[in-house]
Parts: sequence; structure tokens; C-alpha cells
Amino acid sequence: MNSTTKFIVSIVGAAAAGAMLGMLLAPEKGSDLRTKIRSAANDWADQLLDMVNNSREKMGEMKGELKARAQNGMAEVRENL
Repeated sequence: MNSTTKFIVSIVGAAAAGAMLGMLLAPEKGSDLRTKIRSAANDWADQLLDMVNNSREKMGEMKGELKARAQNGMAEVRENL
């Protein structure tokens, strides 16, 4: 996990903790509060899953590009030998 991903995950975690704390301190009926928390948690889980999937996709693209560059480099080395 690179530093940018760690930073984004930290921000999302801090936002989630702040939102949960705000919900818990708000004067509201317990069942309504639990519904809101469940909904917010599901939304954040979906966002996190999207981030993970995007990261995997980008890593796959980078892997393919690196592999192509390595193959091109090896071909050049063979030609020069």
C-alpha cells in the first residue's frame, strides 16, 4: 500500500469516526440512529471497496506496462548481443 492510499484510507477512517461520534451524541431515537449508522457504514464500505477495486485495476495496468517494457528491453539486449 503506497503513501497516497494510506492517506486516503486514514482520511476516510477519520471521517467515519467523526460521523459516528456526531450521530451518537445527537439526541435521536435509538432505532433511527442505528438505521443511520448502518446506512452510513454500508456507504463507506462501498466506497472503500470501489477504492480497492480501482487500485487493483491500476496495479494490473502497471504490471502489464512493466512487463511490456521488460520484454522490449530484453529484445533490445538480444539484438545488441
